[in-house]
Formats: sequence, structure tokens, C-alpha cells
Amino acid sequence: MIVLAFAVSLVLLLITALHVYWGIGGIWPGRDAASCARAVICFHGVDEMPAPFASFAVAACLGLATLWPMALEGIFATPFPKAGLAATSLLIALVFLARGIAGFTPWWRRLTPEQPFARLDLRYYSPLCLLIGLAFAILAVTEFPA
Repeated sequence: MIVLAFAVSLVLLLITALHVYWGIGGIWPGRDAASCARAVICFHGVDEMPAPFASFAVAACLGLATLWPMALEGIFATPFPKAGLAATSLLIALVFLARGIAGFTPWWRRLTPEQPFARLDLRYYSPLCLLIGLAFAILAVTEFPA
């Protein structure tokens, strides 16, 4: 399970770095702020990236989630009991699974119909959320104290 913990932490670290990049004004995968917003946010009427605070807040949450698999596997010392880490991992799994499932629902498609976000969400964002959620669930269940 250590390999799975490292893999999910690496993916989350990359996503965290991407949110920090957007927070400091980065525009990839767009050509400007508007095209970047259409690729990564794309709710109705959104034509600019959120305030840096929002990107940094998401990055902070993702950064914390990045550490969780490592703590659960005992890679570094933590004051939290193993049962608490496993239970929290299940909650993190539920968040990612819910986001991943939502991406395939008609409700979400109506909420975020703009292109290229809708296409990228179906192809990359939602499946990635499902995989991350599944990884957290597997880690939580296999590491839950007997």
C-alpha cells in the first residue's frame, strides 16, 4: 500500500501545485485568464479566474490531503491515531468520489456546460477524482486497525 500512498500523494501534489500556479496568476491550460477559466471552472457566466485566495484555499486543502496517505502509511510521525487517520481517509474518499460521480450527472452538465471544461471534465477531471477517491478508500480500508 505504500506505493499507492506515494502515487496518490504525488498526483495530489501536482494538483496542489497547479492551484498555487493559478493563485499567482498562471493561465495554463488557456492562453489568457478567460480561456483558462473556461477550461478549469466554467460555471455559467464565469469568464475570469477566481481571486487568488480561492485558489490558495483549494491548494491548502489539497496540500493537507496530500499528506494524509503518507501519515496513514506511517511514512512520517503524526499525533493522530491510526483509526482517526483511516476514518478521515474515508471522508476524503467520499468527497473525491462524490465530485467524480457528479461530473457524469445531467445536473452537473447543466451547471457546467461551457467548453472546453465539459469535455475535459468528462475525459480527465471526473475520472481522476474517482481514481483518487478509490485510492483513499482502499488505503483507509486496508489500514483501518482491526
